[in-house]
Amino acid sequence: MWDCARMDLRRARYATTLAFVVQGICFAALVTRIPTIQARFALSDGQLGLIVGLVPIVAGVGSVVAGSLAPRLGSRAVLRVMGPMVPIALVLVGWAGSIGLLIVGLVLLGFAIGAVDASMNMQGVRIQDDIGHSVLASLYALFSLAGLVGALLASVASDSVLSLGGFFTIIAVVAVPLQIFAGRYLLPGHPTPEMTHTRSAGITWRPVLLVGIALMCVYIADSGASNWSAVYLTEQLGSSEKVAALAYAGYALMTMIGRLVVDRAADRIGSVPLVRLGGLLAAVAAGAVALAPSPQIALIAFAVLGLGICPAIPLAFTAAASHDPTSSGVAVARVNVFNYAGFVVGAPLIGGIAESVSLRWAFGILVPVLLVVPALASFFAVASHSAPDLVIDGVTATTSE
Repeated sequence: MWDCARMDLRRARYATTLAFVVQGICFAALVTRIPTIQARFALSDGQLGLIVGLVPIVAGVGSVVAGSLAPRLGSRAVLRVMGPMVPIALVLVGWAGSIGLLIVGLVLLGFAIGAVDASMNMQGVRIQDDIGHSVLASLYALFSLAGLVGALLASVASDSVLSLGGFFTIIAVVAVPLQIFAGRYLLPGHPTPEMTHTRSAGITWRPVLLVGIALMCVYIADSGASNWSAVYLTEQLGSSEKVAALAYAGYALMTMIGRLVVDRAADRIGSVPLVRLGGLLAAVAAGAVALAPSPQIALIAFAVLGLGICPAIPLAFTAAASHDPTSSGVAVARVNVFNYAGFVVGAPLIGGIAESVSLRWAFGILVPVLLVVPALASFFAVASHSAPDLVIDGVTATTSE
């Protein structure tokens, strides 16, 4: 029975990995082709900001709904339904012929992204609980790698005769059958009667909330680097657009590389010192960005910023899940909402300060924002909890066997 359980767990890990990979590719494919969408509908920057801004807002709703459904249906059911909806909604966005259809597609896409983000994190936390060591950061590393692949594919597609709808359709044609096939191997997570009736009653909400606040601060910085790094290098430091594009590339690459070692480091030294060290490093890097005298120094600073923020994201979900004694997934879904709050706050915060003062001051404000992370690092400690049993479609094998 134990060998069967190990095989089931291995398949579940592969299936969850696929969920992270498809999510990364789809998200990158969308954000890198936003200029195409803007040109198609002749949108001003303000109109584009309002329309695209719907995605993280609706994603927060999707995450909350996933957190409500998971205790009753299990995260597998949520992920099996909503996972394919991400590439399908992407197709609707790609073929939209009017502003109305574009908005419908983006709303559906945002809702699906939020539900998938929440449920795939639930699966990841559950897998690492059953395995007995950290794996969530490695899943996020693959998410980052998939994002780079998605951006590369989008770049190739933009220089071809392939339409936006055609490009998104190809992604869906490949991804959806794989998601449907792999969905059967996700951990069932069949809710117990106790989970169904108590749901979030046993969750210790104070540490979950504080972990969420730290996560929001990380995503404020992430949003700033994603949206404003290239602008900062060109407008403030006088670099070429070619050099400026390397700022986000270095940031994303170091985030991915850092995530490859976070699992092992967390198991060795613990989550708290790792998050504290990462937060301090990120704050120093943000200061270096603000004070950078040249594009070369800024490129290095952005890369270090990516390295500094990478531990907090996966470890936030691990910490939140440990405060949920019924393993319902509700705490994971609630913390995930802070992800979108950071995105919604980050870009306008940087943009507003840049317009009022300068981009140097805008990146400088990230220093106190990021110092919140080490200040709250103690709440990333994993609370004592009982790891869920290995569930094999109606057969349970405890990890002590």
